[in-house]
Amino acid sequence: MEGITDGVNKMSVSETQKKNRIQVSNTKKSLFFYVNLSKRYMQQYNEVELSALGMAISTVVTIAEILKNNGFAVEKKIRTLTVDMRDEPGARPIPKAKIEIVLGKTEKFDELMAAEAEQNGDNEEQQN
Repeated sequence: MEGITDGVNKMSVSETQKKNRIQVSNTKKSLFFYVNLSKRYMQQYNEVELSALGMAISTVVTIAEILKNNGFAVEKKIRTLTVDMRDEPGARPIPKAKIEIVLGKTEKFDELMAAEAEQNGDNEEQQN
């Protein structure tokens, strides 16, 4: 037990929860919620890590493709792995597929964001 405690105490913040990581679910939020959140993270951190398990993997891939195809992001790293998940403590571990996609800003990112903000401002004026 002491070995586990020592290991947890030695973990850095980046290992426990990265600030620029978005853990995507395919049931909790809409696709475009994650697309817009990814853009905000890239504005703040210059890159974003999208992460998903199991059935949500296709959602992460779709988000990454939307951002890439619209010129906002470039792929930096894609990692696939299998992790053991437990439904309850003491239950038998169930292997789950996991994907992590790191996206970085394109050279046109800031320009595209400014154009998008300007377009949204015009839309709000038309609605009032």
